[in-house]
Amino acid sequence: MIEHPTEVVTKAFVRFVQVPGLSSKAAIITLDNGFDYKKPNSFGPAGLRSLDEAFDVAAAGNPAFIAITGKPFIFCVGADITGIPYLTTREQALELGELGHTVFARFRDSEIPTFAFVNGAALGGGLEVALHCHYRTVSSGAAALGLPEVAIGLIPGWGGSQLLPNLIGAPGAAQVILQNPLTQKVLRPSDALELGVADVLFEPADFLERSLEWAAGVVRGETTVTRPEVDKDMWDGVLFFAKQQLDERLHGAVPSANKAVELLAAAKDGLHFEQETEALADLLMGEESRASLYAFDLVQRRAKRPVGVPDKSLARKVTKVGIIGAGLMASQLAALFVRRLEVPVILTDLDQERVDKGVAYVIGQIDKLASRNRISEGTAAKLRGLISGSVDKSGFADADFVIEAVFENLDLKKQIWAEIEKIVSPEAILATNTSSLSITEMAADLEHPSRVVGFHFFNPVAVLPLLEIIRGEQTDDATLATAFEVGKQLKKSSVLVKDAPAFVVNRLLTRFTSEVFHAIDAGTPLDVVDVALDPLGLPMRPIALLQLVGPAVAYHVGETLHRAFSDRFGDSPNLKKIVDAGLPLMVDDEINPEVVKLIDGGSAALTADDVRRNALDALAEEIRLMLDEGVVAEAQDIDLCMILGAGWPFHLGGVTPYLDRSGTSERVTGKRFLAKGVADLPA
Repeated sequence: MIEHPTEVVTKAFVRFVQVPGLSSKAAIITLDNGFDYKKPNSFGPAGLRSLDEAFDVAAAGNPAFIAITGKPFIFCVGADITGIPYLTTREQALELGELGHTVFARFRDSEIPTFAFVNGAALGGGLEVALHCHYRTVSSGAAALGLPEVAIGLIPGWGGSQLLPNLIGAPGAAQVILQNPLTQKVLRPSDALELGVADVLFEPADFLERSLEWAAGVVRGETTVTRPEVDKDMWDGVLFFAKQQLDERLHGAVPSANKAVELLAAAKDGLHFEQETEALADLLMGEESRASLYAFDLVQRRAKRPVGVPDKSLARKVTKVGIIGAGLMASQLAALFVRRLEVPVILTDLDQERVDKGVAYVIGQIDKLASRNRISEGTAAKLRGLISGSVDKSGFADADFVIEAVFENLDLKKQIWAEIEKIVSPEAILATNTSSLSITEMAADLEHPSRVVGFHFFNPVAVLPLLEIIRGEQTDDATLATAFEVGKQLKKSSVLVKDAPAFVVNRLLTRFTSEVFHAIDAGTPLDVVDVALDPLGLPMRPIALLQLVGPAVAYHVGETLHRAFSDRFGDSPNLKKIVDAGLPLMVDDEINPEVVKLIDGGSAALTADDVRRNALDALAEEIRLMLDEGVVAEAQDIDLCMILGAGWPFHLGGVTPYLDRSGTSERVTGKRFLAKGVADLPA
């Protein structure tokens, strides 16, 4: 019998209630792990057995109906994935799948009507147990509903891949099981109702009472639930299109997505639960799922507890923010600061026209949030009153936190800080959004260099959650603590980084790009180079990534790193030609033929396999050097940065798990980055 030794057991409690209009009482099973909503309900082996026992108790009472619901704000968020590392054999994985099926099937096969009263978040196995029930009510206040398993290397393995398409059809099921997980989306309650996942929505205030009344109406035959017949004619076409999109985007690198398509196809002619269980076991014992779960843990846990941060009691209060620059990046920062901190934010730039444009951008973003009901009109009015701009930097005099986002030039940034230091108080934090320059050098000539800190965001600021916080040689603990506290208020995931050229993400992406252009300079055609990394399933191919970053920015960061590490970071003449020409790299999602004409390569073209091997070898070498230099505390921080700052996928675990499992780490550096079993199957 499988066990999870550290399982926080979600227990199932049964109570019988009298519902007006019914002669028999109703049985309500409530899922509750004993903690508040911050620690959601989940199903481990013991939790499933508790639910099984609760169903026995409920059914023995011969109730009018059996309903399952959750604790306040939470229905259930699925399987307890912290127990997956304890699964060391395929037999154990099969047993877990079969246990969930056996327990949940009792709701589906019951002669007593069963209802899911989905009072809060319902994800994965939580939504699956609801799908096994005969009827479903959903609270309009439920935070999220969905089947996100594909994103963590698994599939809905307790009935979801078979029940959902037969309930709402292939198009809706493909959206919930494939598209949403791969784009980090979930269903809102209104979406669930529209798709047919929910039978009815009720307001949170009286959700249980309304659900009981509605269920009684169904049992009495007064309320009829009609569900449209599922269209089987378009089933194959929908899945063909879905598979085509997956292949274009992921190039077959994500086994869970491929398995999900197969299971959705099988569901066309019935409920193939055994096939689902086999698929789940295969994935649970696969390297990609273990890497995905490692990545998920980094994002959910490590990102919230950054390593090496001074005590937060040292942090200074920030009551006003100054932003130097009013270009696109500075304006994005202003919009973020004013929304999250709700303190006065002042922009400055060289002329009033630029300042006005920056302020207008921020107000436009506030208006957009209000129009989408993300904030109330009252909040929007307040935020509009907090943003201002001026060419006169004296407005920074009472700012506690000043951040610059100007052109990447060290002399310019030093000049700005020398001017600002004379205006602000000695305690004001001076933060730089530099992407590659030395914080220590930037602060060297200041009277108070201890209050300068790197505060590196990623573009687009509102989307990418990573914030690299860089400690210069003289940055003090109070400054660092304030920076991390501000990062938390901004809802960013902050990682402490040593003051080293290009920090983490840009250093690795530049080393990666350097190898790509080394291949191009050697004579490898652009189209060969561009597809060389496809087997990894990266979010973007190299040329599209370069287009996003901007060739000029990439070249500038490359120059910084070439000066620091000329033996590893090349100075590509072809990249320089592309920058000088100012041509777009991509036109209509294809490599610009004019750029192809610009390229002047050698006669030693590489194969796609050679390009991929060289790029991975370079990453392994650079990561080992960065860890030896103490750029970050551990390999886990490298992976967290690559996931949150560069969008590297969960199935790679970021980057080091893939380098380990492909043998690259040991071949290039002589050892693994992570111990066996941390992000892959145990030894």
